Amino acid sequence: MNFILVQNIAFLVLLVFLSVPLGIYIHRVMTGQNVFLSKLLSPVESRIYQGIGIQKEHGMGPKEYALSVILFSMIGLLSVFSMQMLQNLLPLNPGHMEGVSWDLAFNTAASFVSNTNWQAYSGESTLSHFSQSIGLTVQNFVSAATGMP
Repeated sequence: MNFILVQNIAFLVLLVFLSVPLGIYIHRVMTGQNVFLSKLLSPVESRIYQGIGIQKEHGMGPKEYALSVILFSMIGLLSVFSMQMLQNLLPLNPGHMEGVSWDLAFNTAASFVSNTNWQAYSGESTLSHFSQSIGLTVQNFVSAATGMP
């Protein structure tokens, strides 16, 4: 049997096997139940909340949530836009790539903030390692996480 076929089958079996326990874990986290990491992470979470002035029991109303999402997305948009425009000044640029044009930077930043991930360029010849790893990869995660209430 072909090694790639065996590898693909093993990966599929692993995904199916892990889907139930990971689904249960995510359900418990999202509904506020205790999980095996609660003892370790709850004190950290409480200190973060305390440090930024959030009361854990206080939920957000629709207007507060919408404002938070818009502000968070704007910060992400400006951050990714700036990283691309100024990538020649930032670290992790072994190819000495110049900053991209403002329209391409805006298009890319807006698409990653909206989680559509439209790329109108060749990544390795246009963006530095910093712009790709810190800018786009982080935004790829947080844009999807933003939609989780």
